[in-house]
Amino acid sequence: MAGDAPTLADVVPELAGVASDVDVSAVTEAPAIPSEPKLDASGRAYATGKRKDAVARVWVKPGSGKITVNGKEMDTYFARQVLRMLIRQPFELTSRGSELDVDCSVSGGGLSGQAGAVRHGISRALVNYEPSLRPILKKGGFLTRDARVVERKKYGRHKARRSHQFSKR
Repeated sequence: MAGDAPTLADVVPELAGVASDVDVSAVTEAPAIPSEPKLDASGRAYATGKRKDAVARVWVKPGSGKITVNGKEMDTYFARQVLRMLIRQPFELTSRGSELDVDCSVSGGGLSGQAGAVRHGISRALVNYEPSLRPILKKGGFLTRDARVVERKKYGRHKARRSHQFSKR
């Protein structure tokens, strides 16, 4: 019974030799790291970073290590030291901080979410600028978008999980 079922080559005669021509080893190999950087006409690499409700558009270009956020210096825009340290982490990991300028515009969310979005965008732009940095940044966890967002408020609750106060009398 099982041998009576027609094969694909029997149904479509044009596909008779296709199965033998497919190279299976090419399918099972891991994809190679792209060797070509993705740069625009002015030599900049672009990427979008996200965290909570914040979205950052980041451009990385050769320069002296200056970081500009929404037209302001990073130290002015992000006053807290922790947020500035968070943004510099991809550069410290890859040792590229003093040779690249960053220009970014960020919107939405609060300062903490915006700093996370800028870090994510810088990491992705570094990979577009220099693809050989991808394994380092991937291992550091900088290319993964942090998916934690605020939980929505449910009906019948004060907040997302807090219930009404119980009254015995």
